[in-house]
This record gives sequence, structure tokens and C-alpha cells, in this order.
Amino acid sequence: MNTREYITSGVLEAYLLGVISEEEEQEVQEMAFAYPEVKASLLSLEEEIELLCLESAVPPPAQTWTKIQARIGKSEIQKHQPYADPFSDAGAKSKEPPKPEYLEVEVNDTHLRVHKYWRPAFIAVFILGKIFLACFLYYYFKSNSLEQEVERLKAETKEIRGR
Repeated sequence: MNTREYITSGVLEAYLLGVISEEEEQEVQEMAFAYPEVKASLLSLEEEIELLCLESAVPPPAQTWTKIQARIGKSEIQKHQPYADPFSDAGAKSKEPPKPEYLEVEVNDTHLRVHKYWRPAFIAVFILGKIFLACFLYYYFKSNSLEQEVERLKAETKEIRGR
């Protein structure tokens, strides 16, 4: 297979989307290293996909960020400083371990969160539990009243026989 056929085969698109196996991924990397035409095509495809994603992106509503800030509160978010490059001279001088580049968020949530597809199942189990509880109580009291009726009838028959 020549490079033009390889480029038009769709393997590069699948590679950029991350839907190929590890062997195919290794093959694409080797082809991009060996053939500059494949590498150039890979870079242009990457730019096209990125532009397509940027063009089709939908911006969030205008007040979203202020609503998020109001809901979370400023005391719960702490921004960490980006860590120094471990390969640079400045990073080698510091003794501190590198700090991650993410927000540390403290959540104090007391509610149980359930995925929306599991909600009907939990509601059905809850309702069935109530139905079974009602049936259990009904039959429990019914059997107690029947036992009392049997005891009353036994006492009555003993009284009648005793006369």
C-alpha cells in the first residue's frame, strides 16, 4: 500500500478520534515518522477536526459562570499554582513535590445522587416495598383476628360441652 492509499483509507481519521487498536495506533505513528507526507496529512486532519469542533461548539448561556460561582462559593475553591517543569534548572533547585494543575473542590453534600435512568427503578422498588408492607400488615392482623376467633370458638365449645 502506498502512502496516498494509506492517507485516504480513513486510518488517520480513526487515529485522531481514538477509535483504533493499539497495533494500528503504533502503525500510524511509525508511518508518520517514516513518511513526511503522512505526517503532514495527519497534522492537517487534526487542524480540520479542531476547526470543525470549534465551529460547531455551542457557547453556554451568559449567566452560567456567575451562577456556578454563586452556588459553589469562593471559600470552597482553591486554585493551585502550576508546578515547575521537572526538567528545567529551576525545578531541580526546589525540594517541593510538583503541585497538580487542577482545582481542589470541597463538597459538603448530604443528598444521595442517582443517575436519571436508575430513578424509576428505585421509585418502583420503594412503591413495591410499601405495597408489600401494607399486604403484610393486613394479613398479619387478619391472621391474629382469626386466631382470636378460633380461641373464642374453642372456649365456647368447651363451655357448651361442659354444660
